[in-house]
Order: sequence, then structure tokens, then C-alpha cells
Amino acid sequence: MSVFTDLINEFKTTQKTWLITGIAGFIGSNLAEFLLKHNQNVVGLDNFSTGYQKNLDMIKQSVGENKYKNLKFIEGDISDYSVCEKACDGVNIVLHQAALGSVPRSIADPITSNLSNITGFLNMLTAAKNEGIKRFIYASSSSVYGDSAELPKVEERTGNLLSPYAVMKFTNELYAGVFTRTYGMECVGLRYFNVFGRRQDPDGAYAAVIPKWVGSLLDDETVFINGDGETSRDFCYIDNVIQMNLLAGTTKNEKAFGGAFNVAVGGQTTLNELYELINKELRNNLKDFSKKEAVYRDFREGDIRHSNANISKAQELVGYEPTQTIDEGMKLAINWYIQNIKGK
Repeated sequence: MSVFTDLINEFKTTQKTWLITGIAGFIGSNLAEFLLKHNQNVVGLDNFSTGYQKNLDMIKQSVGENKYKNLKFIEGDISDYSVCEKACDGVNIVLHQAALGSVPRSIADPITSNLSNITGFLNMLTAAKNEGIKRFIYASSSSVYGDSAELPKVEERTGNLLSPYAVMKFTNELYAGVFTRTYGMECVGLRYFNVFGRRQDPDGAYAAVIPKWVGSLLDDETVFINGDGETSRDFCYIDNVIQMNLLAGTTKNEKAFGGAFNVAVGGQTTLNELYELINKELRNNLKDFSKKEAVYRDFREGDIRHSNANISKAQELVGYEPTQTIDEGMKLAINWYIQNIKGK
């Protein structure tokens, strides 16, 4: 049996209280749904700047009325320290997902992004410390690798940072390392590599590429590919991210604390390959769908050219075993997108 399977069995008899910041967002809502389904108590914090009430409604529909009662929701902003203190009351483990994501957003407005991604992060970290919470898991980003040309990406080696967002996430890692060494906290950073899946927002200027393209194709709109389409990414299905958060949140391996882990599958897919895969899965699911040609435009400022993760550190220290490749994850994701965003 895997470490994660053992953990799920443990959840049947052991109940903890998990704080999920950004609970109304893509990753946060999926974490909450999984934990509630598996007998855990959840405190959720969100200001709805990028999250949605509909995601909370979907959690309730999925887990049922009785298990949903184990969720305590707080509407508030992590830039307000008093809100962070309130959210940390009675919590065992923090899963800090709240942030203003997106490299382009940080380039356009670094000050607003900084308020959430550094000030808000430090507020949450300090509130957790002051409330006696030792385990603090937080979302970092593969953007911290900057212009490093090394593939696959290894946690110990990064390059020059290419965006304010990357600076903010790297700063989070520095703070978390200091809080581990200075205050004895058990902080673990998770460097997400292009996460995709159910409840990922297809709308807005900063929508992630997969739901954005799927939404455009379903609505017969033009799809734009930045650059020549040979930019590559390590796309990671949401269930792998859930697994890594919960393993990090419960590991007893002290070697895991104070650093960061790649959270990915260890694959490499170009944007051109991704577009072909999305079109193929849409054709497999919709009889009336036919492939549409994409339009190429300029490269996006601040983007890393290639991204591919070495995941051996997560495998060795916490027992991470990704369960879906991009192909397997896309089959699940496309099915959800068709049901939930077609014609929206």
C-alpha cells in the first residue's frame, strides 16, 4: 500500500482541523472537498477576489449536508492580520493556498500582488505561529526557477527570477525557512507546475491556459498560442496536488521541513502538443466537434521557456506518487469542462 492510501485509512479514525486559505478557489475548493469527504474538519478563508461562491456550493453538493457541516467558512482578507488570527483558532494544520496568482498580473500591478502574496503570507505564517500551529503547508510556484535552463528542475538550483510573482513566491520560501529554523515550525513549500482540472476558472484575463482554451473551443472562439507553441510545461492534474498537500500536511519526516518540493508529474508537453491533446479529447467526447486552428501571437512577458520537474525529492521524503499523467488527467478534466463551462 502507498503512503497516501495509508493516510486515507488513518483519516477514518483520526480527525484533525485543517485551515484552507483561498478555499473558494480552484485548488482550495478541491482540497476542502477531499478532506470533508474523508472525515476531516475544515476551516475555510477567502475574500472572493479570485474565488467563487459557486465552488463552495459545489463542495456542499458533492459531500452532502452532513459532512458540509464540518466546514466553518470565514470571509476575509489575509492582508488583515486579525482575520488570519481568527482563522487559525483551533486549527491543527494550515494549507495556505490564498494568493493573487499569475505572472502577467504581477507585472501589471506588483503592489497589489505583493499585498496578498507577501504581506498576506507573512500574516498567515505569523498568526499560525502565535496560535501554536506547527504544520504550515503553502503554495509556491515553478516560477521560482526563473531563467535556469537546467532540465528537469531540481529544488536546490534556481536561476534569475523573471517576474514580480516569482520574487514573491521565492520570498515566501525564504520566510518559511526562517520560521522553521527560528521558531521550530514545520513549514513545507509546494512548487506547483501548471495545475489543471475541475473547477479551474476559464474566464478572466489571467485564466490558466487549459480551461481558457477549452472554454474558447467550446464557445467557437479563437484560441491564441503565445510564441511558436514550442514552449513546454509539466502539466499536473489536481488530484496529484491534493495528494501532495495532504502528505506534506501529515509527514513525520523532519527532513521535509523548511524547504520546498516540486509538485508535478515529471513530464514535458509543448503548447502545440497540448492543443492537439485538447482537440482530440473534445472530439472523443463531442460528436459535433471538429478541430479548430489556433492563432499564434507574441511570446508572453516573464514566461519561462521550458519547465519540467524532477519529483524524486517528494517521492523519497514524503511518499508522493502521482496518479494521473497529463493524458489521464485531461480525460477527466475535459469531461468536467464539457459539463460545466460549455456555452457559459
